[in-house]
Amino acid sequence: MNYLDIVLERLNKQNANQHEYIQAVQEVLDSIKPVINAHPEFEKSALLERIIEPERLISFRVCWVDDSGQVQVNKGYRVQFNGCIGPYKGGLRFHPSVNESIMKFLGFEQVFKNALTGLPIGGAKGGSDFDPKGKSDAEIMRFCQSFMNELYRHIGQDIDVPAGDIGVGEREIGYLFGQFRKIKNAYEAGVLTGKGLVYGGSLARKEATGYGLLYFMREMLKANNMELAGKTVLVSGSGNVAIYACEKAQHYGAKVVAMSDSNGCIYDPNGINLDVIKQIKEVERGRIKEYASRVNGVTYIESQNEQHPIWQIKADIALPCATQNEINLEDAKILVANGVKAIGEGANMPTNIEAINYFLENGVLLAPAKAANAGGVATSALEMSQNSMRLSWTFEEVDKKLDRIMTNIFESCQNAAREYSLGTNYVAGANIAAFEKVSKAMIAQGII
Repeated sequence: MNYLDIVLERLNKQNANQHEYIQAVQEVLDSIKPVINAHPEFEKSALLERIIEPERLISFRVCWVDDSGQVQVNKGYRVQFNGCIGPYKGGLRFHPSVNESIMKFLGFEQVFKNALTGLPIGGAKGGSDFDPKGKSDAEIMRFCQSFMNELYRHIGQDIDVPAGDIGVGEREIGYLFGQFRKIKNAYEAGVLTGKGLVYGGSLARKEATGYGLLYFMREMLKANNMELAGKTVLVSGSGNVAIYACEKAQHYGAKVVAMSDSNGCIYDPNGINLDVIKQIKEVERGRIKEYASRVNGVTYIESQNEQHPIWQIKADIALPCATQNEINLEDAKILVANGVKAIGEGANMPTNIEAINYFLENGVLLAPAKAANAGGVATSALEMSQNSMRLSWTFEEVDKKLDRIMTNIFESCQNAAREYSLGTNYVAGANIAAFEKVSKAMIAQGII
C-alpha cells in the first residue's frame, strides 16, 4: 500500500461518518499525487497526516433566551486548522446543517484557499447550528453575545480572525464585535472582518467574493480563448456571493438568466433584474419566488426531492454560489448535455467529486472554489491591513488589489497545472500550488 492510500485509510477510520471532511481531503490528496510521488521524504515526516489534521478543534454550548423567555441551547465550533502561514482566518457559519464534519471540511479548504491569496493568513472555520431565519434582531443579538462569551477566549488579531459566512452578515458581525469589545475592554478592530464601514470595515468587502469569482473566470476564459461577453449564465443562490457574482457577470456583458434559493429557482430569459433581487433579498429578506410575481415572463421552478432544477436550464456558464455538493453527477451530465463550457465555484465545495471528474473528462473548464472564491478572504485580509494601519482605502483601491490577487491566483493554478503536465485541470493546479506553499512553511517550522 502506498503512502497516499495509507493516509486515506487512516482518515476514514478516524473520521467515520464525517463525509464532507473526508470528501474535501480526498479531493486534495488525489490531485497532489504527482507532488507526493516526487517527494518520498514526506512519508517519514508524516507531512500528510499533519496537514490534514486540525491543530485545534473547539466545541462549546451556546445558551440564549428567545423572545418568549424560553432558554435555547445550540452547539458552537471553532476549528483552528493550520496557522503556519499566519493567524488563523476563516468565517463563521450559522446554519442548522453545521456539524463537526462541515466545520473541518471548511477549515481544511480555508488553509489552501488562504495560501493561494499570497497573504499571510492561516486557515480556520467556525459557526453554530443556530438558524437565523425567522429570528428577531433581539434574538440574534442575544445569540451572538452568548456565542462570543466563549469564542473570545480563542481569537485575537494576531491569533485567529473570524469573518462572516452563511447566516453571518454585517448585522451578526456587529453584535459579535460589540460583545468582544465589552469583554476585552479594548478596541481591537482587527479581531473580526466583515465589519460595518463606520467601525473599521472595508469598502468592497461585501462585493469581494462574487467579484473575485468573476475576475478569476475572466482570466480562465481568456487563457482558453473565450470571454464572458455574450454568454448565458446560471447563478445558484441569491445571497451575498450570488448577487455580486451576477452583478459583475452583467458588467462583463454576460446574461444571467437564473438564480435560486433553498426552495427553488427563477428563470428569466430576458436576463435577471438585479435591482429586484437586491430588494427581495437584501432589504426584505424574502424568498426568490417573489421575483416571479414582480417581473413579467419569469418562470419559478420549485425544488423537489433534493433536486437542483437550476442546473437543467441551458446556459454557457454555471456559477454554483449556494452551498456544498449542490452539483452532483446527474446535474453535471445535464449541464454538459446542454453545452456548458465553464463552471465557476462561488460556494465552498459545491461540486462533488464524481461531477468534478465528469466535467474534466468532457473538456469543461472548472474554476475550483479554493481558488475562485478566495476574493472574500483576500479582502478580509486587506481589511485587517487597513485596521492595522488605522486608515481606509477607497472602493477603487480595494477592488484593484482584489483584481490583482485573483489574477495572480489564476496564474498560480495555471503554472502548477503546466508544471505537472495537467493541461487545463485547474482543480489540481490550485491544490498543488497551495499544498506546495503550506508544506514548505510546515517543513521549515519543524515537527510541531
